[in-house]
Amino acid sequence: MADTTPSLNPALQRVTERIVERSRDSRATYLTTLAGLRKPGPYRAGMGCANMAHAFAAMPGNDKLVLHQERQPNIGIVTAYNDMLSAHQPYEHYPEHIRATARTLGATAQVAGGVPAMCDGVTQGYEGMELSLFSRDVIALATAVALSHNVFDGVLCLGICDKIVPGLVIGALQFGHLPVVMVPAGPMTSGLSNDEKAKVRQQYAQGLVDRAALLAAEEAAYHGAGTCTFYGTANSNQMLMEIMGLQLPGSSFVNPGTPLRTALTEHAVACALRAPAMGQIVTEKTIVNAIVGLLATGGSTNHTLHLVAMARAAGIRIDWDDFAELSSVVPLLAKVYPNGKADVNHFHAAGGMGFLIGQLLSVGLLHADVSTLLGEGLQRYATEPWLDQGQLAWRAAPATSGDTSVLRPVSAPFTPDGGLKRLQGKLGRAVIKTSAVKPEHQRVLAPAVVVDSQQALSDLFKQGQLERDFVAIVRHQGPQANGMPELHKLTPILGIQQDKGFKVALVTDGRMSGASGKVPAAIHVTPEAVCGGHIARVRNGDMVLLDCETGTLDVLVDEAELTERPLPEVNLSANGHGHGRELFGLFRRQAGLAENGASALFGND
Repeated sequence: MADTTPSLNPALQRVTERIVERSRDSRATYLTTLAGLRKPGPYRAGMGCANMAHAFAAMPGNDKLVLHQERQPNIGIVTAYNDMLSAHQPYEHYPEHIRATARTLGATAQVAGGVPAMCDGVTQGYEGMELSLFSRDVIALATAVALSHNVFDGVLCLGICDKIVPGLVIGALQFGHLPVVMVPAGPMTSGLSNDEKAKVRQQYAQGLVDRAALLAAEEAAYHGAGTCTFYGTANSNQMLMEIMGLQLPGSSFVNPGTPLRTALTEHAVACALRAPAMGQIVTEKTIVNAIVGLLATGGSTNHTLHLVAMARAAGIRIDWDDFAELSSVVPLLAKVYPNGKADVNHFHAAGGMGFLIGQLLSVGLLHADVSTLLGEGLQRYATEPWLDQGQLAWRAAPATSGDTSVLRPVSAPFTPDGGLKRLQGKLGRAVIKTSAVKPEHQRVLAPAVVVDSQQALSDLFKQGQLERDFVAIVRHQGPQANGMPELHKLTPILGIQQDKGFKVALVTDGRMSGASGKVPAAIHVTPEAVCGGHIARVRNGDMVLLDCETGTLDVLVDEAELTERPLPEVNLSANGHGHGRELFGLFRRQAGLAENGASALFGND
């Protein structure tokens, strides 16, 4: 029989080979470490009696009997539950359900530990946001502490949102000799459309509606348990975990509290008992698949940091050149807010991940020969879960999209290239999300308006100083300066000025958001201002060029003159005080460059 497997796209093959070569030494070290940790039997076997007694002291009697026998597996649960995050509130009763399910399978389960989970939606624009990026490293450390007891034969990670999933993955990869299953809880049901919500935000920024109207709109959009429904970092996390094979097929966007959600969680417990080790699943090919998924869906720009850091935790080195080369061949197949009007529930109903993965596999834009939770290749993920007479089953994903305004086949993509690009020039290297930026806005040449905080730019807007073409240079927002907060509060005012017909763009060494939208934003500029990057030397009125087509980020000042300009004196001492920021000084000092993942755990090694 003839082989019908499509040949791998040459760019995909080329990037993968480059990553393998670049990662050869670090990956070998990682795999050698895992090999030394692996045991043939249960990990509690042979423990000292006092150690074992401490580990299981509070377990029910029957569970203790199972554990004493040292034959059946024990699952460790790492949970990011709190009931302030809507996405994480459903996890409250997961541990008891998981324990009960494990018992039916002849196993036991314990909560190994909890990790913090902060909500960027609450802290946007406030001091707490300066802890956000580094909370990823804290979560990784907390995950390692939770699993350090070495009594677990498999792991279930309960987490969804922005820094939580990357942190869980980074921490769990240090225990990659174990099976690790990511367990989602699903998105909230659809409320006020994201498009309408954005419109009210702009109206409020212009003084056209009052605070009561704004709050009513926000509450109608964020109205219940589950992940926020726009396609930001949280839902990009879910896409990544699924396309990487660390989550069950079709499990990302099933709503909380439904019978199918419950059945998927129960099956995740079974997977933790028999899945391949996490280090076997997360390979160079897996990471390339993740980049492809991010590009094909117009996913969060935050993953040009997080995915880099997750890969490094497995000894794999990727950079923005890899994103850029893959972006040139990966078509944009999804339009989910902020790239379109639909939300993730609409995406799921139109065919969701199963349709998307099947389409990409059909043209050789994903590595099919990877390991997954189910111990099979990625083709197994071109399916969708359903309940067949009450029993969980999988069937082939739809052959056609249910709504081509949301999800399209590879034969008719929204655009022929991916939704992320790399920019470079005298201002350094940066990334930009283009999937929501109209073609006429993808090249901006305008005078610089230089500020050192988003509040300063907001003040200029209120004073009427931005009624013209401009490129906002918002600097000293990088990881070493102040923890690299998202500058999401700039979105409405920049959008208003663009809607007036002005040429507008943003250039910053900070982050924008998983919800980066219609205004061209060159973000994560590296090197950052506090490290002597040329973004610190731009002056008001300098002409700045941002060109998505050519991948250019430049200031039209002679290189020699730019270099001779003294760095501005900026007092950043306030960034280290109040709201817990004192405790994160070590993280700021040790943070790596954005292109290296902006992590204090890995630096620039």
